[in-house]
Amino acid sequence: MVINPSTESLIQLAFEITFAIILSFIAGPVAIFIAKKLGAIDMPGSAAHKRHAAPTPLAGGLVLFLVLPVLAAIFQLWDDPGIFWLLIATGVIFIFGLKDDTHGLSAPQKFTGQFIAAAIVILSGTSVKFLDSFHVALSPWLIVTLDWTITVFWLVGISNAFNLIDSMDGLVAGLATISAGFFTLTCLASGQIELAQITAILFGLSLGLYFYNNTPARFFLGDSGAQALGFLLAAIGILYTPPHLPQGSTWFLPILVLGVPIFDTTLVVVSRVRRRKPIFKADLAHTYHRLVQLGMAPGQAVLTIQITALLLCNIAFICMSLAPQIASLIFLLVVLLGAGLIIFFERVVKIET
Repeated sequence: MVINPSTESLIQLAFEITFAIILSFIAGPVAIFIAKKLGAIDMPGSAAHKRHAAPTPLAGGLVLFLVLPVLAAIFQLWDDPGIFWLLIATGVIFIFGLKDDTHGLSAPQKFTGQFIAAAIVILSGTSVKFLDSFHVALSPWLIVTLDWTITVFWLVGISNAFNLIDSMDGLVAGLATISAGFFTLTCLASGQIELAQITAILFGLSLGLYFYNNTPARFFLGDSGAQALGFLLAAIGILYTPPHLPQGSTWFLPILVLGVPIFDTTLVVVSRVRRRKPIFKADLAHTYHRLVQLGMAPGQAVLTIQITALLLCNIAFICMSLAPQIASLIFLLVVLLGAGLIIFFERVVKIET
């Protein structure tokens, strides 16, 4: 069952998206100025994968920080407890990310910020309830512990996945736009109006980020921007709970919607482990670099990745209306296809060093 949204709700979301786009355009130059003052600049050649031509401000997170809280206040979203604590937790992600953009942080320091943010979300009452629905014969405290563990793994994993895949102009901003747009439609259809509002704002903000981050990029997202986008979308995936659809047809929906960053992170981890390289040491093992190695132009590679994300969102949408057994089978086939692509990339595409 799908709830038919009212015309008033549609107009409200359209207004919020438009407002978010306009404010992100206005905030762009301000964020660039602040990034330069803070020394948040990405220098060419500072790592193997940094091949841009000129020093570029890491201002994407600053745009989010400048605009998102303001819009949440204007549209009274701070009054919703789930969204309130989500924005507070995202602020923690932003602060640690900005520190990394300006001074650099070690992996343990980055994880500290991510774990704090995840803990805030969990303690506010938001967590995965995956095991509860299966009525497994486990003690309640063990179920809660496992659910919390999955929640932390999901939030931290997706935050890092968006940061890792941020390897080309417009890539992450485009993926965030697609994912936020899909969540806006599904949240609206399920009657979660406040959640649809925050995703609509994120959709508009991501479009604004795409304008500045697309080639030739006026700024990069930086850790503060990419991690914040990933964290927000991961948490939205937990908060999205369609009340009239079987969980067997929807539990994997966030995995499909965010499937491209998940695939890319899995590919990179497998590749670095096989080559006995440090997992957190940047290289050219990402999906984007593999596609370029196969002969695609940079723009074609980015477009291919984003079309794949759009296709996965459509598959998720179709699965929502199918019986759990069929939906789960389709999800399994997608996972197997992803595993096959990882094997293909590892065997066929040479990694530049």
